[in-house]
Amino acid sequence: MDFNNAAGIFDKLQDLVNDTQTDMTKFTEGNSSAGTRVRKAMQAVKSLAQELRVEIQTQKNSEF
Repeated sequence: MDFNNAAGIFDKLQDLVNDTQTDMTKFTEGNSSAGTRVRKAMQAVKSLAQELRVEIQTQKNSEF
């Protein structure tokens, strides 16, 4: 069982969210271009979250 793969995906997910913080702040201050970057990053978050869900389910199912 390779928990490192799930942990790696989770780390990428955390990094992506943390990296988006600056653009989110800029967006709330009125920079609409930053909003576009935030939306793009959130789409990547969605994709990584799904990848993590599948990885966890695969590992869970292979235990039994």
